Amino acid sequence: MTARLAAEFLGTFVLVFGGVGTALFAANFPDPENNTLGVGFLGVALAFGLTVVVGSYAMGPISGGHFNPAVTLGVAAAGRFAWRDTGGYLLAQFAGGLVGSSALAAILSGTDGAFAAAHEGGFASNGYGELSPGGYGIGSAMLVETILTAVFLFVIIGATAKIAAPAMAGLAIGLTLTLIHLVSIPVTNTSVNPARSLAAAVYGGGEWLGQVWLFFVFPVLGALIAGFAYKALFGPTAAEG
Repeated sequence: MTARLAAEFLGTFVLVFGGVGTALFAANFPDPENNTLGVGFLGVALAFGLTVVVGSYAMGPISGGHFNPAVTLGVAAAGRFAWRDTGGYLLAQFAGGLVGSSALAAILSGTDGAFAAAHEGGFASNGYGELSPGGYGIGSAMLVETILTAVFLFVIIGATAKIAAPAMAGLAIGLTLTLIHLVSIPVTNTSVNPARSLAAAVYGGGEWLGQVWLFFVFPVLGALIAGFAYKALFGPTAAEG
């Protein structure tokens, strides 16, 4: 179990450091008004997807490569993970995410004004209403986070089933997360992962931290819906991992 928890910690660290780091350092470079070198929404979406691809192949054989509390709870609901082990996984994921965002904060402090600007801009946190990139309200945020997390879990459970091609699972899961970001960055800045949301909101502070509850509740709801529904829809053979 120690090795599994260490793998979840490291995988979540990489996800937050790579994905949130891309949003903070490279999405708009040198600045939003003169974005001549920035990667934009597409680059951020790819960054999050790539973190899952590399994490899945590097850490997946050790821990299963969840890196996300919603994933852990969803696969437990599907009967693919022991409920008794969920607490340890969740603690490792939240810790890895917070260390990842803390490392980003330390790097931002290396140049004048960068940390203050990132904090003022929300530190790539998730939000709704005035804090949504596109101004989408709370109902839109609830729906998109629930639906897309459910889609994510359906892909994860299917791609890692015994009847699937295991060598391709990491790629399929990472590309799905990229697609999810392409859909929902304008709506909520994309969570589908409570550990990622808390890691950023701690440094966004204020209103951002006040809205983080939604990005705990609705990703978990979507994951549980998918987890409980998968075996009922596709049968026990398809759900075996």
